[in-house]
Amino acid sequence: MSNEIPSRPQLKRAISGLGFLSLAFGSMIGVGWITTLDTWFKDAGPGGAMIAFVAGGLLMLLIGLCYAELTPMLPVTGGEVAYSYRAHGTGAAFLVGWFLAFGYLSISAFEAVSVGMVLAYLVPGFNTWPLYQVQGSTLYLPHLLLGLGCTALIMWINYRGVAIAMRVQIILTGLLLACTLLFVLAGLLYGDVGNLKPAIGGLERIADGGTWKGILVVFVTVPFWFVGFDTIPQAAEERSEGQRVRRLGIYILLSIVAAVLFYVLVMLAAGMAAPWQQTVKVADLPTASAFESAFDSPLLANLVLTAGLIGLLTSWNGFFLAGTRVLFALGRGEIIDRRFGQTHPIFGTPKLAILLSGLVTALSAFLGRGALLAFVDVGSLCITVAFLGVALSLVRLRKIAPEMNRPYRVRAGLLVAGLAAAGSFLILVVQVLPHSPAHLDWPLDWSILLALCLCGIAFWTGGRRHRNAITESERSRLILSDQ
Repeated sequence: MSNEIPSRPQLKRAISGLGFLSLAFGSMIGVGWITTLDTWFKDAGPGGAMIAFVAGGLLMLLIGLCYAELTPMLPVTGGEVAYSYRAHGTGAAFLVGWFLAFGYLSISAFEAVSVGMVLAYLVPGFNTWPLYQVQGSTLYLPHLLLGLGCTALIMWINYRGVAIAMRVQIILTGLLLACTLLFVLAGLLYGDVGNLKPAIGGLERIADGGTWKGILVVFVTVPFWFVGFDTIPQAAEERSEGQRVRRLGIYILLSIVAAVLFYVLVMLAAGMAAPWQQTVKVADLPTASAFESAFDSPLLANLVLTAGLIGLLTSWNGFFLAGTRVLFALGRGEIIDRRFGQTHPIFGTPKLAILLSGLVTALSAFLGRGALLAFVDVGSLCITVAFLGVALSLVRLRKIAPEMNRPYRVRAGLLVAGLAAAGSFLILVVQVLPHSPAHLDWPLDWSILLALCLCGIAFWTGGRRHRNAITESERSRLILSDQ
């Protein structure tokens, strides 16, 4: 053990209440409602997809309630790392933090691929100079260059400081809401309810009567689409002066409710705009195609795509920030190499964590759209592992640390946490069982998961020297001391 007491690197405080709400909601929306709406409708029908999202939203509320109690208790960077460390120790903190960080980065990878798909619809001739195929989908050079360029931009924004990142997030989230309101109103006011029929039962599920299977297939991906409210705990330590910690829990719950309403309204509007059986036959960006064909309006389709492009950027920026904070927390606690816990001397940002996150995102762009569903599947699993860890942490902290200050205490907390843990565990089981209707696919899904696990083993092994260099009391101060 070293006799030198390690200093505790600090991040700059610059996030307002509006910044936290924009960070969470903007991260939760993204662009999936444009790129994969056809998959939701194919599997479950518009009504079944909405049922899956409402059910998933209820599960997210249970998990969100766990966060609402834990975040004000331990308002430090990399929230889940702190909760798991306080409840279960160093190993659990690493496991939860590692899966969560790369769950976030899988979403960043999803956006790096999706940005080219959206722009190709807006800019004719963008699908040129084919390079190679992944899972039967062609990767085009302009798509790859755009993904790499946007990754560099997101890195630069986050490298320069959280204040810049939050200003960008607030502006983009406001634009996203304005654009969405216009095309949702068009679908609801001028669409036809008859276009939703049959509301429940996807194309492949109607014949065998297995409609519940389609709903389940959509349901297990919900953690990927709803993740984002948990970006608030990652940045809790960066709240501006005067922000009361109790409000952090309220922001989390509000963002979940807002995201449920957003997804349901978009699916309802798109389903009413045109017969959904026609919409799912569109190869690219079915949401925009539904509005264009229904109203014979390229302008309306472009409005949908503009909203999607903005949502892509808000989600990308939010999750990139959150993923770097988790890696920073692991490094600052000297669970992995301590250099990941160092900050830029001028900008106060986690410089090495940002560079690693940018590298992972850039490499993912080379997989192209053929890997989109793999990012969703593996990302959902990683994020669900973290959600399970949070629920179990709340249960344990209720038992071993009843004296801890709880600015927001959830009623029937053990029941809520137990239900959240059970729901998360169910999703994990459904994803890993080989014959379940929503299992991970071979070889791409399992290859990405295997690479993630091998990298985790390498980082854990490589961090042994740093973990052994300090005492547990010193590590506790580094991870938890921001009270």
